Amino acid sequence: MPVTHIRRRWKSLALATSAVLVGLTVPALTAPSAGAATTAGAATSAYDDTYYADAIGKSGTALKDSLHTIISDQTKISYSAVWDALKVTDQDPNNSNNVVLLYSGISRSKSLNGGDTGDWNREHVWAKSHGDFGTSTGPGTDLHHLRPEDVQVNSIRGNKDFDNGGGSFTNSGGSLTDSNSFEPRAAVKGDVARMILYMAVRYEGTDGWPDLEPNDSVTNGSNPYHGRLSVLKQWNQQDPPSAFEERRNEVIYDSYQHNRNPFIDHPEWVESIW
Repeated sequence: MPVTHIRRRWKSLALATSAVLVGLTVPALTAPSAGAATTAGAATSAYDDTYYADAIGKSGTALKDSLHTIISDQTKISYSAVWDALKVTDQDPNNSNNVVLLYSGISRSKSLNGGDTGDWNREHVWAKSHGDFGTSTGPGTDLHHLRPEDVQVNSIRGNKDFDNGGGSFTNSGGSLTDSNSFEPRAAVKGDVARMILYMAVRYEGTDGWPDLEPNDSVTNGSNPYHGRLSVLKQWNQQDPPSAFEERRNEVIYDSYQHNRNPFIDHPEWVESIW
């Protein structure tokens, strides 16, 4: 359904953040702002004159193609290396010994990573069966859509598409699910939308991986599609990037993959492309 347009001031990131990431030390847990954010959905970022220079001023397919070229310049990591990376990217701002679980919002010890009840594991927000890329280096190890989550909650989400509605469950944190879809808690709905749409721009079928695309279905199965696009667009507007999400983008860029999620820096590009 249509969403009332809300005037927002989108935050942007400071280049100075990189100074605290030397040696993979954990950076400041709030994201400083830089660049002049504007109103009515337009935004500027500290990276517009450098990282995004070739994309600025474009829209639609031209913007998507330009962003694909930009973010495909990426350092890939192994699936085993994802464990330690998530301990940095998703560190709890209030407890450096813990990570924050995506859907449940629970703060859990970094040491409890694994596959047992009470552990957290590596959640593929773009379900790895949607395109059947598994955990191979590439989309299966891309930190921009991998997040820590409780083992049982991860299982409940499974490979369901995203949509509104459903019922609660143990450790849901406000997330809901039904037979064919999953609705994350309100605080991370925008995060989920921007992760899904990052994957759709990054993986275009040109580098040996499937062409991942969003659609408006919740019955995608093993097809390389993820939905529901209309709802994801709503979530992107309803839940703008938080300091946690911005910091995470910065850590991945500076310390691991050296590419960015453009929809965190420019949420308005979602509407421009889709």
